[in-house]
Amino acid sequence: MNSDPFILSQQRRQWLRALGGVAMTASLPAWAARTKAPEPEATNTALWPHDSRVPGGVARLSLGPSPNRPVVQTGDTQVLVLGDMIEWTAIVGIPLSAQVGEQRVSVQTDKGTRSLEYKVRSKKYTEQRLKVSPKTVDLSPEDNARYERERDHQQKIMATFSEPFPRASDLQMQVPVPGRRSSSFGLRRIFNGQPRNPHSGMDIAAGTGTPITAPLPGRVIDVGDYFFNGGTVWLDHGGGLLTMYCHLSQVDCKVGDELKTGERFCKVGATGRVTGPHLHWGVMLNRTMVDPALFVGAA
Repeated sequence: MNSDPFILSQQRRQWLRALGGVAMTASLPAWAARTKAPEPEATNTALWPHDSRVPGGVARLSLGPSPNRPVVQTGDTQVLVLGDMIEWTAIVGIPLSAQVGEQRVSVQTDKGTRSLEYKVRSKKYTEQRLKVSPKTVDLSPEDNARYERERDHQQKIMATFSEPFPRASDLQMQVPVPGRRSSSFGLRRIFNGQPRNPHSGMDIAAGTGTPITAPLPGRVIDVGDYFFNGGTVWLDHGGGLLTMYCHLSQVDCKVGDELKTGERFCKVGATGRVTGPHLHWGVMLNRTMVDPALFVGAA
């Protein structure tokens, strides 16, 4: 029996269509009630985001059929679920701090709640040790107070969860700006011997004023000028999928604006704590930053 989750998905669709939807009112078959998510096949790279079950990665978990969209949670945070009554898929963001080994989500359907397990593999990210001026590492009391206020505000933005946008089953994104990827997701920096949080996005080198475009349809949910991030815009793509754009020189949108894929809404800059112009692009799922490369076919 083929174990590829994508092939199984197609078989399920064919099976359910052959029954004319009767299976929706019957007991679920054994394969739909399992509690351990199948491991992804190495050749299954046609879907975005790619399934990469590592810290900072994404797990695509097959949920099987259900007449209504299942509610999936990791801890107390809701997870993006896409599909239809024939086949639902949970798109789970895995934190960079996740422990290697078994992880689980809860799945609530019309038939009750169950736990679905999946396995997180290890991944070693690059480490960079830098010697810099102490003032760039240790904040003054005034700067630290500003940072804490801005952190609290952005945590509220990160908690945004709206209805998933109508879309196809995959989430392939357009790269928001052309340029060289100057710093990769997950890079672990140590300044003057002091570890800092791993790099939570993708840096793309581009000249000041280069237009930035929306990678997917989205709604502007935050515009601000922040201590570390400089000019910043957050977009909501539905279902807890958010994207962040930092160090901007110009913002050409406002909160509430609806953007289409490829629509220009801001420009590259060097604002905030940076050494040169570039775009810091972040992608968030269920309140955790994940590797943007998984959404553009370059993981």
